[in-house]
Amino acid sequence: MNLMQHDAEILDQFTRQAEPFLRRHENSHEDLLRLMVECAEVRREDSVLDIACGPGIVSCFFAPYASHVTGLDIVPAMLEQAKRLQTEKGLANLDWALGESTVLPFADNSFDRIVTRFSFHHYLEPQAAIVEMVRVCKPGGIVVIADVSPRPDAQEHFNHWEVLRDPSHTRGLTEAEMRVLGERAGLHLTRQAYFHMQINLEDLLGSSFPKPGNADKIRALFEEDIRKGTDALGVSASREKGQVKLTYPIAIMAWRKSA
Repeated sequence: MNLMQHDAEILDQFTRQAEPFLRRHENSHEDLLRLMVECAEVRREDSVLDIACGPGIVSCFFAPYASHVTGLDIVPAMLEQAKRLQTEKGLANLDWALGESTVLPFADNSFDRIVTRFSFHHYLEPQAAIVEMVRVCKPGGIVVIADVSPRPDAQEHFNHWEVLRDPSHTRGLTEAEMRVLGERAGLHLTRQAYFHMQINLEDLLGSSFPKPGNADKIRALFEEDIRKGTDALGVSASREKGQVKLTYPIAIMAWRKSA
């Protein structure tokens, strides 16, 4: 898949997912958002850029801690949801920008803190994305990435079922691969944290738009994984009260840009 085709897939998937994504995540996993704020070491005087902001959940959470937050996304429908969320929360210190994560529409050294959540597993060129994050980050500023991060031994199977669920998924990176991204971009790792995000499989599928037949393939993969008890899919799948539950392993990496 080339870059143009992939961008079209992202636009299609997340235009349809805009409202269900907001419903699924708005009032959950506040501990993850708080952990991101801690890792970013946000100060009241800081300007923050939230890349691939989606429906504005991260941007709106960061706003009370910062001077100003800018949320950027490639999907207009996501930005419309973000503006609604901002209005609902009565927040004034935010603005929104339409643009690509690998070609950020901002000048060098524009923001004190650069953050992104659940975006890197969608990138065809993750190194190009983090280089852009570094470019727009001020000297001495902090770059934070929070994303799914499968175990090395489960990475292949994890990516297989995730692509079945969401065709815009490319590759979940291991912790080691995420660390290397920052090192190659010239950043210094200041903090690494972890979060486990539990969700029901049917809730996940209900807010996704897999291609016809793929939802049943995913269900079969999870049934087999639970039956064997091997956790080959990398999400600690289990059955509780008749429901299949999974737990996403999330890594949060915080790097500082040289002053």
